[in-house]
Amino acid sequence: MCTYMEVNGQIKVLFQQGHVHSFNKPVTLSRHRCKYLYSTPRVSCSLHSDAKLKDPFSLVQKDLQNIYDDIKQQLLVSKAELKALCDYYFDGKGKAFRPMIVILMARACNVHSNKEGVLLPAQRSIAMISEMIHTASLVHDDVIDDSDKRRGKNTINNVWGERKAILAGDFILSAASMALARIGNTTVVSVLSQVIEDLVRGEFMQLGSKENENERFKHYLEKTFKKTASLIANSCKAVSILVNSDPEVHEIAYQYGRNVGIAFQLVDDILDFTSNANCLGKPSAADLKLGLATGPVLFACQQFPELHSMIMRRFSSDGDVDRAWQYVLKSDGVEQTNYLAQHYCQEAIRQISRLRPSSERDALIRLTELVLRRDK
Repeated sequence: MCTYMEVNGQIKVLFQQGHVHSFNKPVTLSRHRCKYLYSTPRVSCSLHSDAKLKDPFSLVQKDLQNIYDDIKQQLLVSKAELKALCDYYFDGKGKAFRPMIVILMARACNVHSNKEGVLLPAQRSIAMISEMIHTASLVHDDVIDDSDKRRGKNTINNVWGERKAILAGDFILSAASMALARIGNTTVVSVLSQVIEDLVRGEFMQLGSKENENERFKHYLEKTFKKTASLIANSCKAVSILVNSDPEVHEIAYQYGRNVGIAFQLVDDILDFTSNANCLGKPSAADLKLGLATGPVLFACQQFPELHSMIMRRFSSDGDVDRAWQYVLKSDGVEQTNYLAQHYCQEAIRQISRLRPSSERDALIRLTELVLRRDK
């Protein structure tokens, strides 16, 4: 079996016939030269001392202050029940992971473009829009998955029912679209509109699988990009467009978000096997119970071919979930998925290191380490 990663538009083989490349050493990757970009050495996930000092959360604390209240201002409705539904997840208890990345990228691109790193109002709006799109997708996902818990609390569909949950998700998306239109940049509108298309396509991809094992892993990575990484990648690209006309800077922002987003989801898939419900805020093995074969399962299938038939029937037979769980724990599927996440983070570091040095750029480097080490 081969495992693939897309690098500069080309699919590269990372794992082949059960062999795992060590990503502790730098991976040689081609890159374009540009006189406006910084030439950087090959990098690994080991961070230099300066970057370690840059805490992503503290740098954007002021920018994120009141961001959920500002989002609620975009969701003003007269009907009390609809307002309660829309405000339910914007309670200020979320990690604001996506707005944080978007704001850091905005400031890093502003410094790179000699704008002194001052955050533009439109860039902060994009951070808000990214969180609104993300939350709307969670509301719809919970309906599709028939989930009863989200972030340690009852889901909207569990409290108000599926129909009202779907309408609430639609309303949040419509409010995000209106906020996007008010920015007034047609290129930004086009870039962020792609996110909604990707979310829908990714959900459809998740409903199916591939018979061929090599195609199955490519299918999994593409689905992961569309459902998780596209929002981060295109939001990062959007804030770069607002301050810089250089397409290569736009591509750096996009590729950083893309690679961090995929790594984030790979770690999330690992946590489904290694974290309990108290830490994760949702039941363990949730993906298996939904019939989903994520990275750890696909890697485990190399060592335990018995998983193949379970994957194709989406773990629907009695005992499939427990048997698949045991196979994954006996295999090196979790370890190999972690190696793959490291590789995506290495590529994210390589991309962002091409921007002019700044506290925000170093914080984005630091963020890759936090993504790999998170436990919830």
